[in-house]
Amino acid sequence: MGMVEINFDGLVGPSHNYSGLSLGNLAATKNAGKIAYPRAAALQGLAKMRHNMDLGLVQGVLLPLPRPDAAFLDAMATGTGGGADPALTAMAWSASSMWTANAATVSPAPDTADGRCHFSVANLVTMPHRSIEWPDTLAQLRVAFADERHFAVHGPVPATFGDEGAANHMRMGPAHAEPCVEIFVYGRPGGRFPARQNEQASRAIARRHGLAPERALFIEQAPEAIAAGAFHNDVVAVANEHVLFTHEQAFADREGAYAAIRAAVPGAEIIEVPAARVSLADAIGSYLFNAQILTLPDGTMGLVVPGECMENPGVRGWLDEMARGNGPIRHVLPVDVRQSMANGGGPACLRLRVVADPDHVDQRFLMTPEKLESMADIVTRHWPESIAPAEIGTPGLADRVISARNFMLECLNLKELG
Repeated sequence: MGMVEINFDGLVGPSHNYSGLSLGNLAATKNAGKIAYPRAAALQGLAKMRHNMDLGLVQGVLLPLPRPDAAFLDAMATGTGGGADPALTAMAWSASSMWTANAATVSPAPDTADGRCHFSVANLVTMPHRSIEWPDTLAQLRVAFADERHFAVHGPVPATFGDEGAANHMRMGPAHAEPCVEIFVYGRPGGRFPARQNEQASRAIARRHGLAPERALFIEQAPEAIAAGAFHNDVVAVANEHVLFTHEQAFADREGAYAAIRAAVPGAEIIEVPAARVSLADAIGSYLFNAQILTLPDGTMGLVVPGECMENPGVRGWLDEMARGNGPIRHVLPVDVRQSMANGGGPACLRLRVVADPDHVDQRFLMTPEKLESMADIVTRHWPESIAPAEIGTPGLADRVISARNFMLECLNLKELG
């Protein structure tokens, strides 16, 4: 097929729940303690994958990690139910690996010194419940991208420096399959909420991926955006090929950031949403920028947004106006990911972008209509319909969660991830 962009969406795991573990993620903390619906969440995610496939795009999947994490509970000297400390129990049950934008930072082959696609798994050290994910994520990436002629899959940067993966990384250039400029967005500590992406982590990844200096930009996220709940850059900005779609208040030095991008990316087009039209609060509440800009088979671009964008008059008005204009984004494509949104992740959080030849990827991770239907059947039959806070840590639910994941591994012939 040749090199194309593949979106690898995370399948929402059977332990999906609302424990409110993520400080600075306003949706997650707001909905802490509510009943979650893992079955509906996973089916919504699969419908989103089907939506992209129906557009004519290549779609991949990454699977839930083992939960509850018995090794973590054992290391913390608590029982498998975690009764000694409810907070530890919640960490061990977290399904947050579904947000695969945090799985790794990806530098496609056209950008790198050795002509291979490089992955650096994110250490996610800022949030304890996420910091335990990377070993299992790394193992899965090394199966999916095992062909070392085309891929290099690295472990995390040292935990001294926080790294949250592709959620703070953008790539801009003439086309996905051509050399592009990679933009690393970092935060500075000391604000109301943690700045999760460290500048030194970003610079280390750029070096290890073999990016030439002119192919790497390092831009500071606006402190006011982090304080308002934009815990990752992809909550206030998203890029695709030569287009940057961003909120006016996304970057600490707005004019400097735009000048650097325009200098590095010939033909860069910046679509800025003014704060006077869509406030930072509305942008974060609707996840307007936690969207997928997709290059469609006809060469036009579509913006996949959460349905919540259509419910906010100001956001919807801006989107309608943009789609009617002569700009590069011609289609606004709402999807229903309400269960993910209630836990703090929109369409962009649910996917990891990989530019590669699909023939070089382990085919078990690439979606077909038949595979999608089989997965939906497994979810319908085995994912819990609901999880209430009091159920987290109970042996019966643990058995069901483990069994459900095992059925999915069997469905995709990926038992080595068990």
